[in-house]
Amino acid sequence: MDYKDTLLLPTTTFAMRGNLINNEPKRYAAWDEKKIYQKMKTARKDAESFTLHDGPPYANGHIHIGHALNKVLKDIIIKHNYFSGKSVRFTPGWDCHGLPIEQQVEKKLGGKKKKEQLETAEIRKLCREHAAKFVDIQRAEFKTLGIIADWEKPYVTMDYKFEANIFRTLCEVAKKGLLIERSKPVFWSWAERTALAEAEVEYEDKEDYSIFIAFELSDDAKAKLGIEGKAAPVIWTTTPWTIPANTGISLNPEEKYILTTDGYIVARELLNSLVESGVVSGTIAKEFDAKEFENLIAINPLNGRESRLVLGEHVLIENGTGCVHTAPGHGEDDYRVGLVYDLEVVMPVDETGCYDESVVGLGLIPNAEDFVGRHIFKSNEDLIELMGDAVLKVDKFMHSYPHCWRSHTPLIYRATKQWFISVDGTPEGESKTLREIALSEVEKTQFIPETGRKRLTSMVENRPDWCISRQRDWGVPIAFFRVKATGEVLLDEKVLNFVAMIFEMQGSDAWYSMDIAQLLYPGSGYKPEELEKVTDILDVWFDSGSTWNSVLKSRNYDAGEYPADLYVEGSDQHRGWFQSSLFLSTAVQHQAPYKGVLTHGFTVDEKGEKMSKSKGNVIAPEKVLKEYGSEILRLWVASSDYQGDLKISQGILKQTSESYRKLRNTFRIMLANINDLEELTAVDAMGDLDKWILSEASRVLAEVHKHFSEYNFVNGMSTLNNFIVNELSGMYIDMTKDNLYCNAKDSTRRRASQSAMAMITKTLLTLMAPILTYTADEIVENAPAIIKGEAEDIFDMTYKPLEATTASFDAAYMVKAREGFGAVVDGLKKEKIIKSTLELVIYTESKTTLDMDRVDAEDWFVVSGIFEDKPEENIIGTFKVDEDMFSIAKATAHKCPRCWKYQSDAEDTVCKRCSEVVGA
Repeated sequence: MDYKDTLLLPTTTFAMRGNLINNEPKRYAAWDEKKIYQKMKTARKDAESFTLHDGPPYANGHIHIGHALNKVLKDIIIKHNYFSGKSVRFTPGWDCHGLPIEQQVEKKLGGKKKKEQLETAEIRKLCREHAAKFVDIQRAEFKTLGIIADWEKPYVTMDYKFEANIFRTLCEVAKKGLLIERSKPVFWSWAERTALAEAEVEYEDKEDYSIFIAFELSDDAKAKLGIEGKAAPVIWTTTPWTIPANTGISLNPEEKYILTTDGYIVARELLNSLVESGVVSGTIAKEFDAKEFENLIAINPLNGRESRLVLGEHVLIENGTGCVHTAPGHGEDDYRVGLVYDLEVVMPVDETGCYDESVVGLGLIPNAEDFVGRHIFKSNEDLIELMGDAVLKVDKFMHSYPHCWRSHTPLIYRATKQWFISVDGTPEGESKTLREIALSEVEKTQFIPETGRKRLTSMVENRPDWCISRQRDWGVPIAFFRVKATGEVLLDEKVLNFVAMIFEMQGSDAWYSMDIAQLLYPGSGYKPEELEKVTDILDVWFDSGSTWNSVLKSRNYDAGEYPADLYVEGSDQHRGWFQSSLFLSTAVQHQAPYKGVLTHGFTVDEKGEKMSKSKGNVIAPEKVLKEYGSEILRLWVASSDYQGDLKISQGILKQTSESYRKLRNTFRIMLANINDLEELTAVDAMGDLDKWILSEASRVLAEVHKHFSEYNFVNGMSTLNNFIVNELSGMYIDMTKDNLYCNAKDSTRRRASQSAMAMITKTLLTLMAPILTYTADEIVENAPAIIKGEAEDIFDMTYKPLEATTASFDAAYMVKAREGFGAVVDGLKKEKIIKSTLELVIYTESKTTLDMDRVDAEDWFVVSGIFEDKPEENIIGTFKVDEDMFSIAKATAHKCPRCWKYQSDAEDTVCKRCSEVVGA
């Protein structure tokens, strides 16, 4: 008789291999057809809500691995909340305005000059087409990652209604009294001919001059100080090109300054270092309090113009001379101290970084005509030469210097008329400043990781006023009218509302295609010819920073609630989107737009190096999908510690693929083992092993769910993998094979083990569904009714924790016993004494072991017998647990040809249990 036919071998339609590369696209297309996102909304109609507000990527280029990491992480978080029973909202978005898109259009046209030949309206049309094309491309690419979102109605910042709401947010800021226009130095990209905000600045190494220059005091100043002969404050600068615009020298008000015997004035604290470096050589001739110099005049050695000595808290006595060259047109601190002392703001540099005609008109440089139209960085050597003996020392050095994020060219500070949000202004109806409100909101916000709080706090504390105007073509216009005669800007509510209404219907392109008569509110009281348009556009960070208003608070999207529960972006967004959103929300609503902020690191190769085409270490999402499938990419995201930089390489993906295979096969064997189960056995009626695995599973899966709820996916996955590899797959599934395959179909023991497996499978399935959604859905398709019930797909299911159960034996003790047994068995197998543990029996006086159900105890070790008597057979191994001795011997009974346990009375005869099963 072939006993194999009498065994209840596992069977399932859930395939061993996922064939993800071919099958994922089909399932994702089916989700699209079934409108799964809509189904998820309906399924949790009246449940507690969870809103994740999407930070918009640029609609420019294909998605890279960083995009994939970000969107997959968001998708996992959204789905975890969904499967935990919450009503979720995830409206994806795209940033469509700004320099990157304008540059791509410029490139297509054949350069800046070609672009400048076109009308603004035509350039904007091309930018709009470019952005629309890449919204569609990126949307399709994101969907291949298994991301479920409101793809049918994403937010796109160039949509007409959206542009209208960006403009309305600007008007609200103005209404709060926080919008100011003034001439102030800002980061200026001469390569891109526009102002930049802090978030658009990157730091790179640059070689610069280190130069010490003596500014001789005026005769009047010397007389007031009682000095005869030579007396010159020495300034130190790294930007000789700004010396023409010098109007002051700043001193530290708390410091002592000295006149040296060789006629130079420096901070007393710094004299020794200046002597050592050869800048000055004298000793102290006279000492002064800084305040004695206030408002005295020194002479600029380059042009003979006056330079006033002023006092500034910004002057540090750490290096230099303690006398700081002050050009209010070229520096933030210079500008601030200049306001206090009413210093002239001289700005002789044009938008391209070249000296303009004012160097001639104001007499800022000798032979000034030679410098008009010359780039400032190409003028340093000549300026140094023109200052002659006043230059005491010249060196060159490398230092970290601000660069334009797009062109990677060095930036300059340049005073121009710009629009700012006053960070230290007080919003209408508030007693605190905008900065103070923002800081108090940061305090209330949850940060993951917690270090994000310190980073954002530091940036909010130290940031200057936000320059929100740009001198470009592609963006939302600062659509204000200015009265030609007075320069006054019209902020009349009806005028602004009328413009917003036009934008809502025709888009902000109307500002360029319509004339003032068409754009002006008919009852404004002004004639069109008396007005002119403001031509600046908004910083693109204003667009994305106002999405809480345009998306969450407007009625244009079903995107969730304001404030959002969570914002999730890369750690660089502390200075970008997190901050711009915070300032606009606190300016208008006086509260943060988010309750929580989660930041992740960046993707690097396995050596921790940044990815670049030149290094050949770039891993594109498309390549991962073709080689492995999106499930592997998703599992990589969940298994990586996103709080630091995330390593990815072929080797790491292979490892992840192996982890996926183990997970998939664990689900497969459990599904196969429960294929004929129709009713669950009560836990009370289960055996020792079943209660033990349920106690382990309920504890571990609850811990994993807690980790996932805290967005600690890496620890959750690590805990889960350990449980699956060790207790579940390595122990329980192995221990119960005999019970499941060899006992009678409806035996109490078999049904109990099947029930334990079914309970674990169901909870594990909904726990893993947010990460491996494709696989979870495939499992539901192939699962018996005991798992899926009435569910059509995974989205009909909800995570329910396993009921806490207590093991009926000392599990820690028995695990030690199994480990001790395993160590002996390894030796016996190596020496080829045995092939299978079923050849063995164990003798012990261990009360813990003997108190267990005898068959469960046998199955715990996968042996053919557990006995209390003294062994009659030869002992072939021993081990101890605490003080209890376990002796291992070869079984003396015969091998059952059906179950392979050594429990038969005669050779080729089935054991008693198998006889009953087969004969039934």
